[in-house]
Amino acid sequence: MKKIFVSLAALFAAAAMMSAQSMADATETAKLANESLSAGEYQTALEGFKEALKMAEACGEDGLELVATCKDIIPKTLNAIAKDLLKDKNYDEALAKFAETVSVAREYGDDETAAKAEELIPQVYMQKGGSMLNAKDFAGAAEAYKKAVELDPDNGIARLRLGMALDGADRDDEAVEAYKAAAAAGQEKNANAQLGKLYLRRSVAGLKAKKYADAVKDAVTSHEYVANPQALQVAGQASQLSGKNADAIKYFEQYLEAAPNAKNAGQIAYTVGALYQQAKNNAKAKEYFSKATSDPKFGADAQKALNSLK
Repeated sequence: MKKIFVSLAALFAAAAMMSAQSMADATETAKLANESLSAGEYQTALEGFKEALKMAEACGEDGLELVATCKDIIPKTLNAIAKDLLKDKNYDEALAKFAETVSVAREYGDDETAAKAEELIPQVYMQKGGSMLNAKDFAGAAEAYKKAVELDPDNGIARLRLGMALDGADRDDEAVEAYKAAAAAGQEKNANAQLGKLYLRRSVAGLKAKKYADAVKDAVTSHEYVANPQALQVAGQASQLSGKNADAIKYFEQYLEAAPNAKNAGQIAYTVGALYQQAKNNAKAKEYFSKATSDPKFGADAQKALNSLK
């Protein structure tokens, strides 16, 4: 029995020596990791702290203090790595690393670091979307901005840029909804400007495609969002080509009022005069032909028309 007790004592002594050596190794590993951290070598530091954590956990109660230290540093180091990836525009890697940061921080009870990482994730999607939008990768940009909106529904800029990406991808209906949502989220002026451009582009396309009713509708909608003489001109042209002369006169008159010094003001005035002449409203015809007499291209015809009405 005495021999058994002696053997057990020797075993315990050996275990204590091994535990002490293991803690020394764990502490040294953590020390080296901290030096890497101070030097900004975050990946090396992370690997070191992870190794030190495993070693300290194996030491039981003796390693508890070092375990706590490693669990405090590891999430913060992960977050630093994620920030560097974002700075280098490695967006997908940054997103993965921020997600890992959140997961590990939550596991280790570091809610503050988890919250900081979560706050940065929408910014990564915004920067990724901006990079793709500049590169005219509209589909990719739209997906990035959708993620940003999902994470931060009140972000009016994200909604505005989502609309721009969808607009660039010729997904007009979705773009309109995104712009309207952006307007409701504090970006009304910018969203309306984009909506005005979208509907103007559609009106011009409708005019070229001889879809005159659609062209007028889109031109009027464009002008409602942002006052734009070009939209009034398109509405007038489409109305004239579809035989709706009264509407053409209305839109052309509005155009001349909005842009009296436009290069084509004389041409439009001559057209309005001719439309009034067709409607047998000679007084109005004279008024508009008179406005066109100084035009270098249509002035002579305008003067002839005036002479014929005397």
